[in-house]
Amino acid sequence: MRASLLLLADSRLPAGGHAHSGGLEPAVAAGAVRDVPALADFLRGRLATSGLVAAALAAAACAHAARGGGAWAALDAETDARTPSPAQRAASRAQGRSLLRVARTAWASPALDALAGTPGGPHHPAVLGAAAAAMGAAPREAAEITAYMAVTGPASAGIRLLGLDPLAVNRALAVLAADVDAVAAEAAGFADGPWAELPAASAPLLDLYAERHLRTDLRLFES
Repeated sequence: MRASLLLLADSRLPAGGHAHSGGLEPAVAAGAVRDVPALADFLRGRLATSGLVAAALAAAACAHAARGGGAWAALDAETDARTPSPAQRAASRAQGRSLLRVARTAWASPALDALAGTPGGPHHPAVLGAAAAAMGAAPREAAEITAYMAVTGPASAGIRLLGLDPLAVNRALAVLAADVDAVAAEAAGFADGPWAELPAASAPLLDLYAERHLRTDLRLFES
């Protein structure tokens, strides 16, 4: 199981994650992130808001899939409600569709099959959670993967966008490791509760960046 979890979190998994910056590209374009300290602040803020929300959704999806749940519409609606930006909703579903193709190829799962019927494609956290359950992982592990990806994806994008020193960026990630663990633990606590009570931490600036990025003619990343 541990090796499968590492595979799911591997940036080389052909699930299209390399095409998304997690909102970093528009932040760079706006001049809000120019160096490693600013990137670290961006990652910390993203982890505490959208990262927490995504990790809790993934934990809930993992628990639901492990129980054999096949009705995903309610969790999909809760995810929409926590993603006010249409651009971010579209990006989440695009990543979800890409990951679902990979996950259904690698792991047999009725939950993953059920998610394939989601109109417009399932949200990324739901697929992450269901894929984690398919390999026998616990909700806490699904939350850990999701929280981890919430910072590593934008960190990698920062190296590509700004030409930052990879060693310095990875040092910033190492400093954030305890925060990632704390967010994962908090998120996992919502796995078995009512979905309406899942975290709804907002990040208005990320929402604005996402909408601005959608209208940008020249861009390296989809989101």
